[in-house]
Amino acid sequence: MDIEEFLPAVTGTFAAAVGPEPDAVIEEMDAQAEREGFPTVGPAVGGWLRFLARAVGAERVFEFGSGFGYSAYWMAPALPPDGELVLTEVDAGELEDARRNLRRGGYADRARFEAGDALETVGRYDGPFDLVLLDNEKERYTAAFEAVRGKVPAGGLVCADNAMTAGPMEFDALRRLVAGEADVDTNEPTRGIADYLDTVGSDPAFETVLLPLGEGLAVSIRTE
Repeated sequence: MDIEEFLPAVTGTFAAAVGPEPDAVIEEMDAQAEREGFPTVGPAVGGWLRFLARAVGAERVFEFGSGFGYSAYWMAPALPPDGELVLTEVDAGELEDARRNLRRGGYADRARFEAGDALETVGRYDGPFDLVLLDNEKERYTAAFEAVRGKVPAGGLVCADNAMTAGPMEFDALRRLVAGEADVDTNEPTRGIADYLDTVGSDPAFETVLLPLGEGLAVSIRTE
């Protein structure tokens, strides 16, 4: 089943046109992503992340997986000058690119650049985090959520990218798993997303919705 049947490219293009105007740094990052085939959330979801950060008055944000800083850059303008945006990345070169991009935009003063495994990094930080973005290995989303769950206050958000598709993920298998089918033959990333959606969806302290843009963004708000 082709995900384009449900998320046509024109939808994302139109959403990006309606959303915040990208600056020169974002345009360069978009060009780099296209040139290198590097996966990013894209401008439509980037605009939504900035909007969500503003909507909850985010002062502290934590990212599980930051690449060269694309999603962090979109959210940075929503934070106050004394806010904190924690980027995590295992690739040292990408993290240095993120540092350079945030510096060029004038946002490096509110950013922390952490090299290494995000699940280890988050253990060194106390909460609260007003917004958390999951964009690390899909089979580790549930572990990431469990690691940060207690650091998200009531009214805070956990956003998970690739809630519908990414690389090797199989959307038809994901759809069947989410619908409750047990005997589904699929790969680890697909099952990881299904497990995450089941975990956060059944957590009584959170309410979850799906934003069908980009590759799907699951947005969970802590209600208690």
